[in-house]
Amino acid sequence: MTAVLAETSFKIAYPWAFSLLALLPLLALLRSRSGSQSAVTFSSLHILERMGAIAKGRSGGFRLATLFLALTCLILALSRPQWVNRSESISESGIEMILAIDVSRSMQVEDFTIEGNRANRLQAAKKVTRDFIDGRSTDRIGLLAFAGRPYLASPLTLSKEWLEGPFGLGRVRIGMVEDGTAIGSAIAAASKRLDKRPAKSKVVVLLTDGVNNSGNLSPIEAAKLAKTLGIRVYTIAVGTYGDYVVQTPVGPQRLQQAFDEETLQEIATIADGKYFRAQDTTGLERIFELIDQLEKTEVKRRVTIQADEIFVWFAIAGLVFGCLTIVGDETFWRRFP
Repeated sequence: MTAVLAETSFKIAYPWAFSLLALLPLLALLRSRSGSQSAVTFSSLHILERMGAIAKGRSGGFRLATLFLALTCLILALSRPQWVNRSESISESGIEMILAIDVSRSMQVEDFTIEGNRANRLQAAKKVTRDFIDGRSTDRIGLLAFAGRPYLASPLTLSKEWLEGPFGLGRVRIGMVEDGTAIGSAIAAASKRLDKRPAKSKVVVLLTDGVNNSGNLSPIEAAKLAKTLGIRVYTIAVGTYGDYVVQTPVGPQRLQQAFDEETLQEIATIADGKYFRAQDTTGLERIFELIDQLEKTEVKRRVTIQADEIFVWFAIAGLVFGCLTIVGDETFWRRFP
């Protein structure tokens, strides 16, 4: 996939030149104190007192204005203002990935922590998944929730806002489908979504805390299907062994935690992936970091920068005002006795 990004911005190549503008008020002050050279010299000014007040001419003000405009324009030209056209061509061997997350009742067990507070397995999984999505800006990612059957929570998309919003991870919750653990059906549903996609690399990351007990397709057969379609499968078992109590529609129910690690390992082996075990939030974060490193997107960038110089217009304006000042001094602004 190739994308072209273009932007135009205004830039000053030599911003230090603006410091010269500070000299203009000083020049104006010195100019006002120096006064103008006398046209006629008198030995005494008493004879002129009866002539009344001397009217100020406007030509001096115009002359000073054009001189300062000329200097200002030349300083602006010296700073080299320019319009910068930047285009970036991005060519990537995109990875398309579906994150399959278990939402069975057992994911309510609070054997994880987030920032020092107790959290259930699904909360930890969603937190780590969100961080993982943030780091995969160039990949299409989809979300699939599963319990007794799979449910597509979000189609494959490049939009992180969609994936992390109410129509993505916000929809992934316990009880959204009938209870159970249909690992085989989840892998098959994810593989079907990835099949015939144009991506060079296709990946399923399956996170579960149980043993396959639902669905019409065994996990091993589903792994073989994924392998045939060129889809790699990573499996993650989350949680700790023990006896727990979870809420069900008919009230609290005791749960004795069990993991089918052998099947999850075989799934990963068949589908050219890896198997991981996460017993806490830190471990789960490290697993997703490792998957992030294993599934790197190859991105080639080509940046073209073209600068359109506009200092010439300020230079021309400065020369015009400068010529106007010089010509005016020799013609219509010149004072005669």
